[in-house]
Amino acid sequence: MRPAYRADPLAPKPVRVALLGCGTVGREVMRLLSEQADELAARVGAPVELVGVAVRRAHKHPDVPAELLTTDAYGLVNRPDVDVVVEVIGGIDPARGLLLDALKSGRGVVTANKALLAEDGAALAEAADASGADLYYEASVAGAIPLLRPLRESLAGDKITRVAGIVNGTTNFILSAMAAHGTGYREALDEATELGYAEADPSADVDGFDAQAKAAILASLAFHTRVSAQDVYCEGISAVTAADIAAAEAVGCTVKLLAICERVTVPAPDGSQDAAIESVSARVYPAMIPLSHPLASVDEAYNAVFVEAEAAGQLMFYGRGAGGAPTASAVLGDLVAVARNRVAGGRGPRESAHADLPVQPMGLTPTRYHISLNVHDRAGVLATIAGLFARHEVSIATVRQETGTAHGARLVIVTHAAPDAALAATVAALGELDEVLGVDRVLRVENLGRSVSALGVA
Repeated sequence: MRPAYRADPLAPKPVRVALLGCGTVGREVMRLLSEQADELAARVGAPVELVGVAVRRAHKHPDVPAELLTTDAYGLVNRPDVDVVVEVIGGIDPARGLLLDALKSGRGVVTANKALLAEDGAALAEAADASGADLYYEASVAGAIPLLRPLRESLAGDKITRVAGIVNGTTNFILSAMAAHGTGYREALDEATELGYAEADPSADVDGFDAQAKAAILASLAFHTRVSAQDVYCEGISAVTAADIAAAEAVGCTVKLLAICERVTVPAPDGSQDAAIESVSARVYPAMIPLSHPLASVDEAYNAVFVEAEAAGQLMFYGRGAGGAPTASAVLGDLVAVARNRVAGGRGPRESAHADLPVQPMGLTPTRYHISLNVHDRAGVLATIAGLFARHEVSIATVRQETGTAHGARLVIVTHAAPDAALAATVAALGELDEVLGVDRVLRVENLGRSVSALGVA
């Protein structure tokens, strides 16, 4: 048994922590601070003391010592003896004002607040820079998975070209259940709710907003550019059907909600590569990916993210992306880093937005579509449809005819990459053709650097 940590009388004074919020994550943070007090002190070089916990309703937290509880969050943040503020209340307000107060006064901040960072990360970073305070937020994107620190520190000497993956456990659980059991979206959502993977109001997850905020944070770090949630194109999974899942399976694919952030290069208007324009593409949507891709096997509420860099190549980060204990683990990791900096008199990495790249509109972003449509079963129909694709400058990769109905045939078309606006216009025009009885399903297709042999496309 190792001896308990004993503070040196000459050691620095304790690092005093204020905790904002005491829900699922906050309770785990309190537990870890208590149970690992000696270990944390040894790692930091000084004791780490919790001096206050701000909550909305004190009577809801009988397990928290009364001397720590307060409903005056601003009063706690501005106490002169507080060194670090840990925020796990979520939402925009009052979190924004509380954290700005903390940073402007030079207090270190640790937050898991993805929504606030995606909307107002620039203001927080500026406040931190002005006062010399630390701002850490590892827990905001992927729970316990160490992802942001590698982007910000380990890969600081490399050029990242793509960050893409599954960053929302609720939607991944739902899509995995649909694929495994053939159930519809509503049934899978009900199961996720019953098991505690989905909130009573699941809209932030299923409509893609949670992943949208996380994509903004990832793109900002990876490409040294300020990207807000409003810059990220977003579609959720509520329109995904059992038929979509079956269509993906038929061509050796599965459907996942993906967050994709890329550094893209567009040739100059005169075609010169020397004057090519770099920009950032950030988007969230459900897409078909080949079963051969490692992301296809990420099931239930797990997260997985691929990072591609010029020198490092392709890296994969995988683990539990949510939950009280995993998220608290990331919070404590950040807290140790901030506390160490405070004891040593140093500062952590600052915001890096020097590249200041423009964000590419979704309409200009090259994507690929898998389109299923019912058509009249007669001569010349395929030629008419192919001509429509050509007029919109969309190249067809494969065409497959499936068993149709009594009134016509079913065509499945997979395109080559084309600007999303051209693909959307093509689908809209298909619905206007007399030869087309109806467009049944449209799903994007992503290979994320892997060959999509099942679709006949590399």
